[in-house]
Amino acid sequence: MSLLPTRRRTAAAVLTAALLVPLAACGNDDSGAKDKDEAAGSGSASGAPKADLTVLAASSLTDVFKEAGAAYEKANPGTKVTFSFAGSQELAAQVKQGAPADALVTADTKTMDGLSGDTGKPTVIAKNRLVIAVGEGNPEKVENLKDLADPKLKVVLAAPEVPVGRYSQQILDAQKIEVKPVSQEPNVRAVLSKVELGEADAGLVYKTDAATATDKVDAIEIPDAENAIASYPAATLKASQHSEAAAAFVAWLSTPEAQKILQGAGFQQP
Repeated sequence: MSLLPTRRRTAAAVLTAALLVPLAACGNDDSGAKDKDEAAGSGSASGAPKADLTVLAASSLTDVFKEAGAAYEKANPGTKVTFSFAGSQELAAQVKQGAPADALVTADTKTMDGLSGDTGKPTVIAKNRLVIAVGEGNPEKVENLKDLADPKLKVVLAAPEVPVGRYSQQILDAQKIEVKPVSQEPNVRAVLSKVELGEADAGLVYKTDAATATDKVDAIEIPDAENAIASYPAATLKASQHSEAAAAFVAWLSTPEAQKILQGAGFQQP
């Protein structure tokens, strides 16, 4: 029997195998590169998609959200969070006017509910209470809400369309206290500023805002039975160009890490 055909088949098999090896190697290299590319573009270490996010947030969140945003960016490399702070009623107007943004956090549920057609389902991420802000050392000796009715006292409140303004009027009405403010401000930070600058003797602000200016103002506590609880809902905006990344940020606000930052600034659990 001739061995030539067998030898030819063996040589052909060896040659075929030799040709397939580099092809397979090339295939593996392409797959590995693809996997690396997908991993690089898939998002951060926590799985959140990378994006430049714009978050509209209530003025009373100014200090704490700067800290929270830095923490989020650190945990999610490649993501940048830019905040735009204003009174909740101003933020609502911006949303209705189509301002480019990805998420919204207001200081009350009423404002958020009024934007149900423009937002995803909101989640309350924190709560707050009101205090009476007075000048350092309390020179006018303000002790309680009733003292705010003194016509000699220069009291400043937020405008009634602002959440903190509504809360203020709510607690004053409940105690049948009539206050004639010397001015009505567009947000809680403006109220605080008036007291800080000595342009007002007292003002109703959130507890967390007063805590940011302890070197210039004192905070007079308001008993729970006479106080109001402010709720802060957060939601994605339907017009967002980064819906997944926005949803990831809103969800993060309810995590233990974010809650620790919020509560460290004096906010209460939702």
